[in-house]
Amino acid sequence: MASAPEKATPPPIPLLGKASADVLKDWSSTADNPDDAQVHRKRAAAAASMATLIDSIPQPSSNPTATKGLPSMLRAQTRHPLDPLTAAEISVAVATVRAAGATPEVRDSMRFIEVVLLEPDKNVVALADAYFFPPFQPSLLPRTKGGPVIPSKLPPRKARLVVYNKKSNETSIWVVVLSEVHAVTRGGHHRGKVISSKVVPSVQPPMDAEEYAECEAIVKDFPPFREAMRRRGIEDMDLVMVDPWCVGYHSEADAPNRRLAKPLIFCRTESDSPMENGYARPVEGIYVLVDMQNMVVVEFQDYKLVPLPPADPLRNYTAGETRGGVDRSDVKPLHIIQPEGPSFRVDGHFVQWQKWNFRIGFTSREGLVIYSIAYVDGSRGRRPVAHRLSFVEMVVPYGDPHDPHYRKNAFDAGEDGLGKNAHSLKKGCDCLGYVKYFDAHFTNFTGGVETTENCVCLHEEDHGILWKHQDWRSGLAEVRRSRRLTVSFICTVANYEYGFFWHFYQDGKIEAEVKLTGILSLGALQPGEVRKYGTTIAPGLYAPVHQHFFVARMDMAVDCKPGEAYNQVVEVNVKVEEPGENNPHSNAFYVEEKLLKSEQEAMRDCNPLTARQWIIRNTRTVNRTGQLTGYKLVPGSNCLPLAGTEAKFLRRAAFLNHNLWVTPYARDEMFPGGEFPNQNPRVREGLATWVKQNRPLEETDIVLWYVFGITHVPRLEDWPVMPVERIGFMLMPHGFFNCSPAVDVPPSSCDSHLKENGMVTKSYQNGLIAKL
Repeated sequence: MASAPEKATPPPIPLLGKASADVLKDWSSTADNPDDAQVHRKRAAAAASMATLIDSIPQPSSNPTATKGLPSMLRAQTRHPLDPLTAAEISVAVATVRAAGATPEVRDSMRFIEVVLLEPDKNVVALADAYFFPPFQPSLLPRTKGGPVIPSKLPPRKARLVVYNKKSNETSIWVVVLSEVHAVTRGGHHRGKVISSKVVPSVQPPMDAEEYAECEAIVKDFPPFREAMRRRGIEDMDLVMVDPWCVGYHSEADAPNRRLAKPLIFCRTESDSPMENGYARPVEGIYVLVDMQNMVVVEFQDYKLVPLPPADPLRNYTAGETRGGVDRSDVKPLHIIQPEGPSFRVDGHFVQWQKWNFRIGFTSREGLVIYSIAYVDGSRGRRPVAHRLSFVEMVVPYGDPHDPHYRKNAFDAGEDGLGKNAHSLKKGCDCLGYVKYFDAHFTNFTGGVETTENCVCLHEEDHGILWKHQDWRSGLAEVRRSRRLTVSFICTVANYEYGFFWHFYQDGKIEAEVKLTGILSLGALQPGEVRKYGTTIAPGLYAPVHQHFFVARMDMAVDCKPGEAYNQVVEVNVKVEEPGENNPHSNAFYVEEKLLKSEQEAMRDCNPLTARQWIIRNTRTVNRTGQLTGYKLVPGSNCLPLAGTEAKFLRRAAFLNHNLWVTPYARDEMFPGGEFPNQNPRVREGLATWVKQNRPLEETDIVLWYVFGITHVPRLEDWPVMPVERIGFMLMPHGFFNCSPAVDVPPSSCDSHLKENGMVTKSYQNGLIAKL
């Protein structure tokens, strides 16, 4: 683990002086262009927000013994406002909410779906980064003539809880203020305060692992189910796998007045082989509906006897078990070593690597979150790129119309939680080289705290050639190797594994990548049957066609400090020049730009035929050529839903209908399908509803929603294990820097300068001769 850098001494805190009204007046008068009324209004609004913030925080009491000219700090700041909740903070939040229950019955019925940090306003983050946490950045705060009143401490941290009442079938949202929290709370008592609570009607929150385990147990104990398995030759219930799937919403029978699951059934062949692939033997023809609130089977039908697929010799994927027990023997060790340690530095959750810096967060729903991404650009200092990056939803619709596959439309973030399904990573397996790990803390269903160790991996990777050139005249060659910093986590949702990666490059690029692997979700076939909607991969076994969609939410801040809203989005298309006077040789093409002025205009799709890309530009900052600075979203391979407009899953996932959506920042607009997509009867909730406001985008605080997907047509080679498939996109600097950030990357130690034995002269002479 990288040693934490020594904490620097804080810079002097400005003298206490002007009131907030004066702060507002002074700062709004410092506009670079006094005639620009819009600049005045925007700066005044940001200053007002900061003034309100400062007024709301307790100020230091008068202390005549304090150092002259400097207010004394009342207490050290130990947790940054964006740090994930600690285990102790989660315990305090749960205890506070439980204690607020009206009756013992209510308290006993509470089930805790999610306990996460309630992220503070951006101005609180700016205040923390300016004066409370290194590297101190006073320039983040608005300029004032007399200096702002700097509080002695930050606002207390807050937790947001999603609570399900198992008795009343109600879902509620609570907000708790956390006071100073220690590893062991004083006297065992909670030290938080509920500041708000509300019941959210007609919703079902995500399912929990404890519910899934209980559901499996009650299905296995259900007598008609046991009899149905006997009809298929299965007596040992320990071989049976019951995977509870959320029912989605297909009709009023799926309404959220009941908490429902429709499990998929699979069966292993050997009780003494725990790593055997049970998904190789799907059990078809059984319909089960489980009331997850009361944990009872409410509907059951053994409607069709489909024989279990025969035991596939490839079903066991452990080492030495497949291919006749012969593994590859010619693979030699490959070591990634960094004898001098890594190039990154980590202080808590703050990461610095070369010229990049950012903060790492984690939530039970999204998993990894990257905050406050910025690039340190020489004399221009710290230049923000984005406030917050994360994957906020994913949807996996299947293309087989047969039961039960048509219901397989998983919302793996909103129905299950990507973070809660993340697992511990192992050095030398998931990540190579010098690795820094971050743990993640969650609440379980009953309110206890669980910790996933080594949940997030941070490490450097060699990424081939960054730049190379050889001069044919001199024979001189130079190579600069590319290195990237990777932050990642991996989660398992039933049969599939998903790896989520954010890569930071030396040339200013940020890459988002998803790696898909794991095991296919399969169906059984009658003898001689072939399915049109899938691939037969073994006798009696087929894999349905399906798609995977991911939604990246990017709260951008290109060259914008907190409080500034100077971003816009421009679409770029490459056009062929019409034949004529301007194109006499029929070879001309050019770039056409179009400003996306409103939300309705910004509902866009990828178009590889025009090399379509989108630039997030700062409307007030220019580069050395006078062009506006920006970052460009470059799509990778992509697709749209292969479903009719009346497809039931599109009722909840209308955001899949376009690859790009753009909205102005709104604190409560976090999840594209709404916060509770499970059994959601409402049509087009979330993004599709928000953009109906058609808010202006010409100059604002921009949020990009990029939807990218892959259509999976299974192959024989995807069985018994599915090799990794990769999809993603790039955020690339576009006029952001005055020259390539890679220009100062040190040359590789393996550069070859061909100067020996007259090679330079011969190379130059041979070149001239060839030209003559």
